[in-house]
Amino acid sequence: MRLYTYWRSSAAYRVRIALNLKGLSYEALPTHFLRNGGEHRAPAFLTRNPQGLIPVLEDGALILAQSLAIIEYLEERYPEPALLPRDLGLRARVRSLALSIACDIHPLNNLRVLNYLKSELGQPQDKVDAWYRHWIATGFTALEQEALRHGDGTHLVGSQISMADVCLIPQVYNAKRFRVDLAPYPTLIAINDGLATLPAFQAARPEAQPDAE
Repeated sequence: MRLYTYWRSSAAYRVRIALNLKGLSYEALPTHFLRNGGEHRAPAFLTRNPQGLIPVLEDGALILAQSLAIIEYLEERYPEPALLPRDLGLRARVRSLALSIACDIHPLNNLRVLNYLKSELGQPQDKVDAWYRHWIATGFTALEQEALRHGDGTHLVGSQISMADVCLIPQVYNAKRFRVDLAPYPTLIAINDGLATLPAFQAARPEAQPDAE
C-alpha cells in the first residue's frame, strides 16, 4: 500500500493511525501543500484525486480518497483489530461521532479555508484565529457531552479504540497547535492524553513523519 500524505494534514493523520493500529505496512509518499505551488495540485496527483486533497491510498489497482472512506475500507479488508464495534447501535454511534469531527469540525478549519479567509477575504490573522477557535469550541462542546454519555472516560464510545478516537486525536492536536483553550473539555483531553501515548498513535504524529519540518 502507498499513502499520499502530508505531515500536518489531520485527515492523513487519521489514516496513519488506522494503518498503524491494524499493523499494516505502507509506503508514505509525502505531498507538500506549499512547495512548488502545492504538490497536491500537480497534474500527476490530480489524476489520482481530482479534488486535490490528501490523503489518497493506493492498494494495488485501487485508488481511494477521503479519510473515512479509506478507514472503512481498511476495516472491511482487515477487520482485526476492529475499529467499529460489533454491536449495531455502538457501530452507528462511532460513525456519528467520527463524522461530527471529520465533517462538521475539520472542514471549517482546514488549511484551504483558513487561507481563503486570509488571502481572498482579507481577514487579519487574529480574525482567522478567532474563526478557528470558535468552530473548535462549538464542536468540542457537543463532543464532550457525547463522550460523557457514551464513553468510558478513556474512549469516545464504549471501552475500545474506535474510528471515533482515530478522528479525535488529530483534531485535539490541531486545537493545541492553535492554542485553543481546552479546559472546558476534560473528558476529551483525558481520552487524547491516554491514547496519544500508544505506539500506533505516537508513530502517526506529525513530528514523526519523514516530511516533518
